[in-house]
Amino acid sequence: MQNLKTHCHPEIKTLENKSVFTRLATRGIAMRGENILLLYTDRYEDYSLPGGGLDAGEDQVQGMIRELQEETGAKDIKNIQPFGSYEEYRPWHKSDFDVQHMISYCYTCEINHELGDTKMESYEIKNGMRAKWMNIHEAIAHNRRTMASSEKKGMSIERETFLLELIAKGMK
Repeated sequence: MQNLKTHCHPEIKTLENKSVFTRLATRGIAMRGENILLLYTDRYEDYSLPGGGLDAGEDQVQGMIRELQEETGAKDIKNIQPFGSYEEYRPWHKSDFDVQHMISYCYTCEINHELGDTKMESYEIKNGMRAKWMNIHEAIAHNRRTMASSEKKGMSIERETFLLELIAKGMK
């Protein structure tokens, strides 16, 4: 899969003498015209692609399907195609490692417009995460405002906005 970007968080100046762990994740891209299925998170005031960490030994496509179903209630997931990967290095604020190296494998797919029940994890519910079909250009503008002015913004908003802009560029 093509690497779309490698991003290093501003707090990461070097990897030398740092303990690093790698987390593999998947992201699903489902479109309906200019509308895209996203997750809005109250805690961070942002829109993001549905997805999350792969379980040990889990196939990337199967992980993407599982995450889409859990977070959005997506049904009839089909025509799955690789879009690209996004690699990032972020600070890790626990004592076991210094840096998290995350690789997100992104796939386009088609799904039923009607969403079913979600199976969100407790932290996702606590953070106010909910699935929403959203105009991609409005989502990008919202995330850009959050990056510019919100103290709540999370570390993933740069990745999510970059991916949304790349998806939107491909729509033309």
